[in-house]
Amino acid sequence: MYALVLVVAISSLYNYGFRGFSLPQHFQSHSVGIFYTHVFAAVVALLLGPLQFSARLRQRRRQLHRWLGRLYLGVGVLFGGLSGLAMACSSSNSLAARIGFAALALTWLYSGFKAYQTIRAGDVEQHRSYMVRNFSLTLAAVTLRVYLPLSMMSGADFTTAYAVIAWMCWVPNLLLAELLWNRRPEQMKVDHARLV
Repeated sequence: MYALVLVVAISSLYNYGFRGFSLPQHFQSHSVGIFYTHVFAAVVALLLGPLQFSARLRQRRRQLHRWLGRLYLGVGVLFGGLSGLAMACSSSNSLAARIGFAALALTWLYSGFKAYQTIRAGDVEQHRSYMVRNFSLTLAAVTLRVYLPLSMMSGADFTTAYAVIAWMCWVPNLLLAELLWNRRPEQMKVDHARLV
């Protein structure tokens, strides 16, 4: 996972930063400012997100964990989510694709807000759950870049494939986050007992 995150972050910086600040052909309907805000904020979220799950960092460098969390939520998620929502609303893609990406942006913003709200209230368990949800949505940047080439190699119609990918890049991530990481310990014990 970390390798994929790094590949997507570095390729985004290279493709959209170092090769010149102009909009790619398929993003011509967007404002340059909004597009690049989204790209660079999302890169911040991609690079900082995995660090926030390090138990060693949380235990040994608590203050650093807090500051990285503020950057992750305040720069990566807030600016990335708002610009992503603006891009979804101004997109020339199909209605299904626009709604899919708008739902992703809103869910990303909401889970980020809840993660911040719960830690401010001292509820570490709920904060952790919302951060797992939030980072699963951050990973939509990775899964999108897996599904797009696969759809092109399969010869699928781009408009149809893009509408499906607008949902597939994040809904399964969120479902897996809930099933694999956000289950209650009591439920996991019951399931484990059934397997034994």
